[in-house]
Formats: sequence, structure tokens, C-alpha cells
Amino acid sequence: MDATRRRVVRGAGVALLVVTAPAHAQRPAALPRVGFLTPGKNPREDSFWAGMRELGYVDGRSMLVDRRSAEGDFARLPGLAADIVKGRPDVFVAIASAAAVAAKQATATIPIVIVGGADPVGAGLATSLARPGGNVTGTATQTTAAWGKLLQLTREVRPHARRVAALWNPVNAISAQLRLGETLIAAARLNIFVRLIEVRTVDDLERAFVTLGAEPPDAVLVSADTFFLPHAALMAERALAVRLPLLSTGRQVPESGGFASYGPDQVLVARRAATYVHRILKGAKPGELSIEQPNKFELVINLRTAEALGMTLPASVIARADAVIR
Repeated sequence: MDATRRRVVRGAGVALLVVTAPAHAQRPAALPRVGFLTPGKNPREDSFWAGMRELGYVDGRSMLVDRRSAEGDFARLPGLAADIVKGRPDVFVAIASAAAVAAKQATATIPIVIVGGADPVGAGLATSLARPGGNVTGTATQTTAAWGKLLQLTREVRPHARRVAALWNPVNAISAQLRLGETLIAAARLNIFVRLIEVRTVDDLERAFVTLGAEPPDAVLVSADTFFLPHAALMAERALAVRLPLLSTGRQVPESGGFASYGPDQVLVARRAATYVHRILKGAKPGELSIEQPNKFELVINLRTAEALGMTLPASVIARADAVIR
């Protein structure tokens, strides 16, 4: 073989090695897919994604997210859940009970992580909190008992309170029914009459406060509902205009100018849900992961609003508040 042919053969051999070497290399693992469903804008969402980032999950880099929002229209949740399931996610994340119920109806096999369910067992999502048993786990808010605390707070700051109005969203039927039941039981115990006012739209909200201004109760209660929280500032403004203390289970209300809130630390509830996603992606079975209940409840008081309403708060109320907005 002459020198020219040897160079060609050696060159071809080198080329063959360069071409065939990648065939023996390990292929990168596929990124985990996370489906995400929310009834609408909710402060838990930002906290949940912050928790995911702390665990090293970033959309497009370490996971792929399919996010869907019903934009406040709960009737859209079943269809959106079905769309997410078609994408075959490794984990299905659902904000609040309504979204989790829609997810559960769409799949009995894909793991579902609920972020702040009002009552997962009562909603039919789990057999028990300690051992869910099916494909749903995550964190619960358990705010039903908080409504009794809000009524007690109303009596403390207005000792002669006999009538309160409770705004509720019948569209979010699962959470609404649980909250209303606890509210009525606590109200009967305290001899307080509760006027229920249905609110489905912003127009309903505006009309409700016109009515409350004409027939003022001693206080107004509102839940940390997916519909209400995005309108916390509007509700606080309207309540102040008709000189009524506005209380809620969500701290967004006093932070937006309402009077007070008592409820679970929603940031912690949402961040803890991220750890469930991580554990499931590492191989844990949802039915064997206990649903976590909140162990921290916060009392938030807006002292500026109290003063604007001419309310003199007992020192004991201010002393036990976790946060006082001055």
C-alpha cells in the first residue's frame, strides 16, 4: 500500500471513530413534565413556584410546565384538567380544592399534588389526611375553624356585635359549603346573626357594598377565595367607604386596607406543596404521603384602618397579633 493510500485509510478510520463515538454516549434524561391548574389568580401560585425554584426546578431547564388557568370561571376547570392529562404529565399540581377535584375526575393514575385544599377528605380527594390512599396528596388549608375565630374577634373588638354579613362565592361550592357550615355553627354559639350575600362577579361585589351601606351590619366577613383575593383592595376600599370592618381568612385583605385576617400562613402552605412534587418525581407514591395541615395560623391587624373606623382595640388583641400594620 503506497503512502497516499495509507493516509486515506487512516483518515477514514479517524472519521469513522468521530462519527460512531456519540452512538455509545449516554443520552440525557427527559425533563419531568408538570401540569399546573388554577381556578384563577391566586397568591399561593407565586409561593409555590418560589418553593420549586428553591428545590432546583426551573421551567424549560429542569422541568417542563403545562400551566392552565380558568381565569375565575370554575366551569372551565374540568376541560382544562382533561387537556393537561392528555399531555401525560409526571405530576399534576392543582391550586385549591376545586381544581384538585377536576384533576381527580380527569385521572385516577397521574399523581396529583393539591396546594391548599380546604378539606381534602370532605371533598372526596383522600381517604384520610394521614394516608390519602389514592393519587392525591399535598397541603391543606383547613380554614373552616378560622371562621369561628373571626367571629370571636368581631365580638372582641365590637362587644355589642349582633349581626355580620358574610360574602361567599357559590361557584366555588366545595369550599363555600365547608366555610359556611363552620360560620353558622360559630355564629349560633356567639348569638350572632349571619347574613349571607352571594357574590359571583365584580358587579355583584359592588352591589353588595351598596346594600351593606344602606343596611350596615357590625362587620363583613370574606373568605380567601380565588375570586375574592384578587379584589382585596376593592373590597377594603368599599368597606371603609361604608365604615365597616372587613375581616378575612386571607392576610391580603388587611394588607390591602381591610381590618383584619386570621388564617393559615398561605406562603408556607404553598411552599410545602413544592416538596411533594419533588418527592413524587423522586419516586414516592402520593397515596402514601400524608396530606400536611397548616401548623401556623396568623392574626393580622391593620391598625390604620381600625383608627379610620373609630375603633379602639383591646390591648390583648394587638398583643397577640402576628403582624400589626400601622
